[in-house]
Amino acid sequence: MEYFVTVVHEASFTRAADALHVTQPALSHQIKALEKSVGGALLERMARGVRLTPMGRAFLPHAELAVRSAAQARRAARATAGAEGGELHVATLHSLAVGVLPDVFARWRKAHPRVLLRLHEYATAEALEEAVQRGTADLAFGPEPADPPGTVVPVGEEEVVLVVPFDDRLAGRTTVTLPELADRPWIRCAMEPVVHGERFLDWACGRAGFTPRTAVWTEHTSTAVRMAAAGVGVCASSAHLVRGAVGEDCVILTPDPAWKRSMAVYARVPLTGAAEAFVDLLRVAWADLGAPPEGLYERCRLSTAATV
Repeated sequence: MEYFVTVVHEASFTRAADALHVTQPALSHQIKALEKSVGGALLERMARGVRLTPMGRAFLPHAELAVRSAAQARRAARATAGAEGGELHVATLHSLAVGVLPDVFARWRKAHPRVLLRLHEYATAEALEEAVQRGTADLAFGPEPADPPGTVVPVGEEEVVLVVPFDDRLAGRTTVTLPELADRPWIRCAMEPVVHGERFLDWACGRAGFTPRTAVWTEHTSTAVRMAAAGVGVCASSAHLVRGAVGEDCVILTPDPAWKRSMAVYARVPLTGAAEAFVDLLRVAWADLGAPPEGLYERCRLSTAATV
């Protein structure tokens, strides 16, 4: 299956053989043996490259999951003895990768220098959940999933804040209600959550009696924060992203009522070895980063379809 998946990804027997460090005849022999075992051709050999047959297209996602699961099993086995050795694949959202994980990874490297970390970043919580189901990573860190894949470990709550420049008329405030921002332009982001079938800001502002006027659309939340700091408009962002990474030269306002969502680590299988040690460290680091206590504010629950 690993040989088959590699041929598909490389679109070439020659490149796949090089990537796998085997001879091309040996690779071809293994593919033919696999095709015989499943009862038909999986690949169509062409003058330039290969392409999947209908049977191959049906077989591919299951083969990819099997190969990834085998790799996860090897990593878990190597890392069970005190999380020393092997590697750990961590999947998360862009905002958490920028705002939270640098400190966590730095602590990890000091405590477990022999464990290689591989970070997989995703734009939306939906894509993050799909990655875990496909076996791309050993664990995921993000909003609590709507459909838990297996193990779920709560970490805390993430606060979503509003960003304005230092010379804004609200700069002397710490909180603001949405109706006070009805006349403001907004910096929107492709990573914005979806709530009840609407983008979160459209939904929240609609409940406050107005439609947000969009000034700029961005791809990443970190870009939106810098745009807001420059005075282009107001943006909503994870508090950790603003305070810990890209929030210089701006003012942070807490919406009234506050916007919060529960964060968790989740995986398809029980967390052991390196994965378990990473979660323990993450929970300690989260508390040190100043995450507000759970239940402190009136909550506005965000869906897990996407991320701010």
